Amino acid sequence: MAKDRLITPSYCCILAANFLLYFGFWLLIPVLPFYLSEEFQVSHTTIGVVLSCYTIAALCVRPFSGYLLDTFARKPLYLVAYTVFTAIFAGYMVAGLLSFFILLRIIHGLAFGMVTVGGNTIVIDIMPSSRRGEGLGYYGLTNNTAMSVGPMFGLFLHNGGVSYPVIFAYALGAGILGLIAALLVKTPYKAPVRREPISLDRFILLKGLPAGFSLLLLSIPYGMTTNYVAMYARQIGITAETGFFFTLMAVGMAVSRLFSGRMVDKGRITETIRYGLYLVCICYFCLSACGWLTSWNLTITTYLFFLIALLLGIGFGTMFPAYNTLFVNLAPNSQRGTATSTYLTSWDVGIGIGMLTGGYISEISTFRAAYLFGALLTVVSLFYFRFKASPHFQSNRLR
Repeated sequence: MAKDRLITPSYCCILAANFLLYFGFWLLIPVLPFYLSEEFQVSHTTIGVVLSCYTIAALCVRPFSGYLLDTFARKPLYLVAYTVFTAIFAGYMVAGLLSFFILLRIIHGLAFGMVTVGGNTIVIDIMPSSRRGEGLGYYGLTNNTAMSVGPMFGLFLHNGGVSYPVIFAYALGAGILGLIAALLVKTPYKAPVRREPISLDRFILLKGLPAGFSLLLLSIPYGMTTNYVAMYARQIGITAETGFFFTLMAVGMAVSRLFSGRMVDKGRITETIRYGLYLVCICYFCLSACGWLTSWNLTITTYLFFLIALLLGIGFGTMFPAYNTLFVNLAPNSQRGTATSTYLTSWDVGIGIGMLTGGYISEISTFRAAYLFGALLTVVSLFYFRFKASPHFQSNRLR
């Protein structure tokens, strides 16, 4: 029996739009801590607070964006959010005051919260349901591909002495190209949905809260990793180009997504998440241990540091399509946007906490202590998913 067609012009366009969106995003992630430190001379704690403004703003808008996307036409909302997201890069180029930069980060986070929920919801709309896990895997792969080249390119520019306004200009160019690709996406007609009176479940998928809490705990160390791993490497004496950490992490995600999406389509959703959790737990304990191992053998520790990046990518890449599908399978079709926003909101809460706690713990202690704390949280996440979130999903799933 022939498979339903997954690869269409619109699907390819939204893949391109997502890649370019995240390329601009990832290009700045490892650069911004240096930017804040060098341009505004602020502490690690302040850096964590400033960077978390972005995530907190995205968190605030995501529950409402899911409701809006389920109520109104999705593509116009997606395009408006994409336009604002792109325009903020131009604002960074002229931000001379820390207060103005913080304001831009908040607006950027609001736009990011809407555009990512919109993209994730639209891609589900334009793919056959029989290949949803596979399709979401490829869609997430565009993020991973951007992650493999964006941070490395950003750090390459920064280490090469390129000015921050020029780095921001590269992100702006990526956003403009992505917006053009987004304009070419054709979405199916969505019939108006009669809404019940406003209630909490219009904004948050209540059945997804147990899985959301597990995901939140998992994303705290992830937030520490994406924002502080370059500073961590410098602190413990690793002199190799840390941009390769992101590249290897993204390669691991890319490889794992190729098979994890198909496992999800076979119905092995919770098993796939557990496999990824086991690997991620081990990796974060090893990442923390690197802070002690450098005094024993710097060369071996450097190799271990980059091996951890690859394995972390495999672990997270295994889980992402499964978690996304889990939330969608708990919701009726009319609440796809709400399911997606709950999934991404859970992730954003953890990322924001990770930025704040990572910066604070490193300020009063060291980054290795921060990553040890993150490793302990992954253990809690694993046990909570195994004994609470997974049974809850099995008893409440709709498909």
